[in-house]
Amino acid sequence: LVMEKLSANEIKLTDTITASRDASKMGGSQVFIKEGETFTLEELMKAMLVASANDAAYAIAEFIAGSKDKCVDLMNEKTRALNMADTEFRSVHGLPPSKGEEEDLTSPEDLATLARHLVKHRKLLEWTSARSEPFRDSTLVMINHNKLLGKMSSIDGLKTGFYRKCGYNIVATAKKGDLRLIVVVMGSPAAKVRDEMVEEKVKKYLPLYEMVPIVKKGETIDRQIVLTEATQRKLKGIASDGFSYPVLIKKKSSIKKEINLPEKVGGEIKQGQKLGELVVKLDEEVIGKVDIVSPTAIPKAGFFSRWLRKLGISL
Repeated sequence: LVMEKLSANEIKLTDTITASRDASKMGGSQVFIKEGETFTLEELMKAMLVASANDAAYAIAEFIAGSKDKCVDLMNEKTRALNMADTEFRSVHGLPPSKGEEEDLTSPEDLATLARHLVKHRKLLEWTSARSEPFRDSTLVMINHNKLLGKMSSIDGLKTGFYRKCGYNIVATAKKGDLRLIVVVMGSPAAKVRDEMVEEKVKKYLPLYEMVPIVKKGETIDRQIVLTEATQRKLKGIASDGFSYPVLIKKKSSIKKEINLPEKVGGEIKQGQKLGELVVKLDEEVIGKVDIVSPTAIPKAGFFSRWLRKLGISL
């Protein structure tokens, strides 16, 4: 929610947040903010992501939504938008529920979905990859709970979590070139066991895959369309966007591109007009589609020219 608001210029990292009484009373991991104390949004984001500070998370929630409850509502709206069907947030911090409250619910698959969206924000990864950060004018040094940072050069995030009933959890991200691997471990009996599981998965799977650029934005599609009524008689479309996909290295030769275009198109042609689709398949399974569009505008031919074409006379 914060990163989207930053991208939309609704808030700034330099915005000042004043800690409320409720924020100052959080338990668990914290940076011990006091009621009335002020911090920038960036300072509290670092505290939340590096030190897992629950008090910082609460203060941020109040800042972006006006209250904790309204922020929980926004969080759940976002989970629905991302099709995170197993997730229901009841808090903004993830601490064990107080008497009469319900627990937060989620699943490894849902957290992986959330992570895929979060890693698009480079600033967030800058924070989650920090092994330590100063806080409160450097009077406190926050140490990242993700001990895989520095141990494995490919690891650059994302977030750990723990309380007794739920065990040790992590959403870890590892990068190799343009390829990113996300590993989620939940309910581990110990942090060491959790981290060893992540390390094992990263070492096993990261070398096996490659992010393959399959379609280049603007590339010419090598098939002509007959223009029945435009001033130009034939046209080759271009790819409207690029498309890359993580593929097992041994499966790269199984990637196929299927061109779906009509033989003829009538009327004037507008620049960017969709003409068809380029379908990308891996082992006959569709993994992506890219629109084929016109690279230029082509006006409709005059009545006399179109009449002659119907008679089979080319101009």
